[in-house]
Amino acid sequence: MSTDPNIGRRLSNRYRLVELAGKGAMGRVYRAEDTLLGGVNVAVKFLAQTLLNQRMRDRFEREATICALLAEKTMHIVRVKDYGVDDHDVPYYVMEFLEGENLSDMIKNKALPFGQCLSVLRQVCRGLECAHQGILFKGEPSQIIHRDIKPSNILLVQDVSFGELVKLLDFGIAKLVEANRDQTHSFMGTLAYCSPEQMEGKELDSRSDIYSLGVTLYEMLSRDMPLLPENNSFGGWYKAHHDFQPLPLRPELKIPSELSQLVMRCLAKNPDHRPQSVRDILQLIEPMEAEYNRTRKLAQLDAIAPTLTRAENRTQSSLEQVCWQQKWPEDKPRQKIVFPQLIRASNELYASLWVMLGLEDIVNRRSSSRYNQFLFSTIPHPMLLWLTVLYNRKEGPRWLPCYLDLKTGMGQKITHLLGTNGYYRILFFALENPNQCENLTTTTIDPEQCRRLQDWVQISKGLPNAGQATMSKSLLRQELEKLKPKILMKLEANASATHHY
Repeated sequence: MSTDPNIGRRLSNRYRLVELAGKGAMGRVYRAEDTLLGGVNVAVKFLAQTLLNQRMRDRFEREATICALLAEKTMHIVRVKDYGVDDHDVPYYVMEFLEGENLSDMIKNKALPFGQCLSVLRQVCRGLECAHQGILFKGEPSQIIHRDIKPSNILLVQDVSFGELVKLLDFGIAKLVEANRDQTHSFMGTLAYCSPEQMEGKELDSRSDIYSLGVTLYEMLSRDMPLLPENNSFGGWYKAHHDFQPLPLRPELKIPSELSQLVMRCLAKNPDHRPQSVRDILQLIEPMEAEYNRTRKLAQLDAIAPTLTRAENRTQSSLEQVCWQQKWPEDKPRQKIVFPQLIRASNELYASLWVMLGLEDIVNRRSSSRYNQFLFSTIPHPMLLWLTVLYNRKEGPRWLPCYLDLKTGMGQKITHLLGTNGYYRILFFALENPNQCENLTTTTIDPEQCRRLQDWVQISKGLPNAGQATMSKSLLRQELEKLKPKILMKLEANASATHHY
């Protein structure tokens, strides 16, 4: 049995190849370890040996540059980290290593829930919209057409702050549409997903990607293909894309008529009859997803309402009464700060967050949406970052981070209560009058986060006290700065969707 000679190789004295992760027409992809960063996993893509000519090397280098520039604009396109040429003069580039499942494999096993379909479609559209808007490449504005949108180029990964995050892969056959430049009209793509104009070798614009997206969406909703060729040859698919009408989506799928009509518009033979931009698709999808999520949440609240009433009514009035009676502690500075505090009501302890802001800021943020996220570090000291974000479209985000030392009784108790109760109160005090609580609100915690909080308390109990809490705070603070753009993007997306109503 032959072994892969690349395994164990080291590139640029930095990237050690570990295993083959995939291969395609443009080359092979390996999982590698970045030895400079302590063995962090990365993906390394090599150009196929059969494509080693100057034109394809230029294309490959351009792919790396395009992906690097695009990933700076959107989280929905795979991030390129580095580029180089190995000892055999073969170009490669280094990408973030993504552990997830591609859409093709997912829909082979089972149909996606409708809400997940809408979320995947929205995120794919956001990535495509960014590409279609273009980038500056060598000083000139350049539009980017993907040319190979299909389920296997859509990866779903789990992100700590975003949840299910969609990434578009393989811009390897994307082509820059540049002014005053000779174009090569060679066919590249995947037959089942190609637009009619792509199969003709015509010059393409963003509407070709929209056709491929239509095929992908049809398959995602139904697990079927909209077109069935007479045979699987180029000629068979050419005839199908040009002459055959897409099969209607099956009625038993209960797809909303607006969405069914959108799919068929995307599959129009004539580009002029399709949505003219991805933004047109988003304007339909975003409110549809927002309404679906709102209806689902109402149904969930109805289902648990009796339980909440029995559990909460015994303590809510006394707890809130105690909260409203609180005054700003004498040992805390009168400035814009946030800190955690235990509150006792009806002989029970509750976790709360105390915030001091200007009175006008408190008033302006009464209608803000609330978001929370918890980050845990064991090195060098067990420490929890408890982040709350207040957001509205007018005022933007207000970041309220605080830290819990999980080697202290206070830190462990608050973390345990957060994980057990699944909610916390936020008490707002005004700089102008700290002797009374100006506003009170309750924020819930995702059940999965609750489980993690309880696990982290137990993990911390078994760890030594390293005495380096400050260093752990600094590391968590750096991690928060990396997460802020993702969190803000999510908040803005939710606000945009809600704005339709």
